[in-house]
Amino acid sequence: MPTCLPTVLRRCHTCASERFRANGKFRVNANHKLLDAWLLVLCTACGDTAKLTVLERMNVRSVRPELLDRMHDNDPGLADELLQDPVLRRRNRIALDWAGAWRLDTGGADHLDREASDAIDAIDVSVRFAARIPVRPVRLIAEGCGLSRAEVERLIKEGKLVSAVPLSGKLSGDFTFTLKR
Repeated sequence: MPTCLPTVLRRCHTCASERFRANGKFRVNANHKLLDAWLLVLCTACGDTAKLTVLERMNVRSVRPELLDRMHDNDPGLADELLQDPVLRRRNRIALDWAGAWRLDTGGADHLDREASDAIDAIDVSVRFAARIPVRPVRLIAEGCGLSRAEVERLIKEGKLVSAVPLSGKLSGDFTFTLKR
């Protein structure tokens, strides 16, 4: 689950840094019946502000009033939703860096102890994402099961850790896997 907004990867025009921090602030500008709206991001190196286009020359009547209210209120939840929108990312030519912006929540359930786990042949695990955060499944499995990444890779090669989805690369959607003894 996310812990904060991700870092926006985009080149700064002032200092040539490539990292921006979104703080959930918006700027809305009206020109007669047309609206422009931007999500403001700050350069992590020099603090310069850049604008990510959310609305461009939209007729006031075509914008949902609740969306406009959320922008006027600088809703951080809206900033999170918009940053995850692939259309907005493509339009503004940005990428997201989720490093340090998420945590693994195992649901608070106690893990099986050694003696109890010896009697079980296989464990089925469902992984649910609270947000579409691209994460390597091997890293999630290692962290959640208390294993090293190399050990998880070895279990995959030996066929003791299987899933319907490929566990190589990154995933941002729910998946399940089975760990066999």
